[in-house]
Amino acid sequence: MKQRMNLCILLSLFILLNSSLAFAAETPDFEHLDSLLPTEPKLPKNVCEQLSANLVAHNWRLADEIDNDPKNSSPDSQRIQTALDNCAAGSAVKLVTNEKNNAFLSGPLSIPSGVTLWVDKNVTLFASRSPADYDLGDGICGDALPKIKNRCQTWITATDTVNSGIVGEGALDGRGGSVLTSGKRAFKSTWWDLSMQSKAKVKLEQNNPRMLHVDGGKNFTLYKISLFNSPKFHFGSNDVDGITVWGIKLVTPSLAYANPDYQCDENDLPRPGKLDQPSRCFIPELVKNTDGIDPGTSTNVTLAYSFITTGDDNVAIKSGGKNKQSPASRHHLYAHNHFYYGHGMSIGSETDAGVHDIKIWDLVVDGNDSGHGVGLRIKSDGKRGGNVTNVTYDGVCMRRVKEPLVFSPYYSSTKSTKLPPSMQNITVRNFNYVDYPKAKYNKTVINLSGYKTDKLINPLGLTLDNVVFPRQPRVRDKHHHNIHFTLGKGQVVNFPLLGTDTNSVTDLRDPSLTGQAPYSCDDKFKAFPSPASPI
Repeated sequence: MKQRMNLCILLSLFILLNSSLAFAAETPDFEHLDSLLPTEPKLPKNVCEQLSANLVAHNWRLADEIDNDPKNSSPDSQRIQTALDNCAAGSAVKLVTNEKNNAFLSGPLSIPSGVTLWVDKNVTLFASRSPADYDLGDGICGDALPKIKNRCQTWITATDTVNSGIVGEGALDGRGGSVLTSGKRAFKSTWWDLSMQSKAKVKLEQNNPRMLHVDGGKNFTLYKISLFNSPKFHFGSNDVDGITVWGIKLVTPSLAYANPDYQCDENDLPRPGKLDQPSRCFIPELVKNTDGIDPGTSTNVTLAYSFITTGDDNVAIKSGGKNKQSPASRHHLYAHNHFYYGHGMSIGSETDAGVHDIKIWDLVVDGNDSGHGVGLRIKSDGKRGGNVTNVTYDGVCMRRVKEPLVFSPYYSSTKSTKLPPSMQNITVRNFNYVDYPKAKYNKTVINLSGYKTDKLINPLGLTLDNVVFPRQPRVRDKHHHNIHFTLGKGQVVNFPLLGTDTNSVTDLRDPSLTGQAPYSCDDKFKAFPSPASPI
């Protein structure tokens, strides 16, 4: 009898153990993934020249009196550029405070090969707000015109550099919400007012400078720097091998141009079709084309331990082929990042040169119930499509996001089928969409589809593994066809589109994992760690 009781106890323990394992959440192997990351950058050991600030910023902003006269638009340009040009490779130009002075003001700058710009803690380098400083010689910069765009020089550039970068715990501020001081729109507009004209009934194109662009070269680094208020894209690259962005904070618009929680009076906001007076307050939804990090046709890219809130894509991996020799965007790592306002972790819309081998893990997205909020997105169309393959999202926590998943080859209304998009081997694993009390977007929208013409079908190849929604999302628009779903061993809860007439399903789910706990999002959502942030 005693032996029989012991057997019963052992059997009960065995059943209990297996039951608890079935309901336990699978822990992603972040340790293995983290081994793929490059070594964390360090601040430079060698400083070739230290420059002291001559200006004072209050509440993250320069007083207008400092540079209302465009003749005084960039008082620090020459001394910063001279110091950069005279700096030996392997050294840094360091911008530091000087008693109460904490600000620099410059027009366009160029970073030489092997040289680092170091913006020290409590220092801000501000961009000129005079369009004349960025003009390419035709007077178009600082205006909004039909079908004419990109007629401004980028504020900070690096061309064919090796081992260059921008580091430090200070900030770069593009002053996108400041009143322009030269050109046709002087004292009538801000850079972001120009951007809003893309939404006017007569669509106009903005001519605004980008903040930072790296063209060619190897091993460019952004480390710990804060990026604020770019008039257009914050960081972009083209044909670069080796980009490391680590520990940055990107805030647009910051408290310099907004109120806490973005509580702006409607009369102070930008208005489409109106360029007669500058706006006085901004919200993320109305600062158009202010992408955060846009690596284009670049390889070996890392974005890690960073915080991004902006008015457009938080990240947009691009691969627009200027010619047949343009490289694909390949081997990208995105780890331990937090996104807030923005259009999410995006690929596209230019994918014609190809995007391959992208790994994203431990991503937290809190969309703050923005009507423009997106989580994970791959976007392309028949005019600029290409092959997007081997993309894995592992360990994603998301809340208050209108469109958590958008994998669409119909990004625009183009009728062109010249470059058909193909999205294959896309995996979403350990994804948890979290309800938030009284949130507008507890019930969400997804947008998924393969690509189809009269002559061609490119199915969307999508694997789902431990993907949980608290309630079933709504499906957006007519395009949700030709999807091949593979269901991994983990549960898939409240997911639409499975097994419809034009979609197929390969079901590999493990019955023992039915009812498993979702991927844990405990303590994942964090306040934005910058006093300049309105959220």
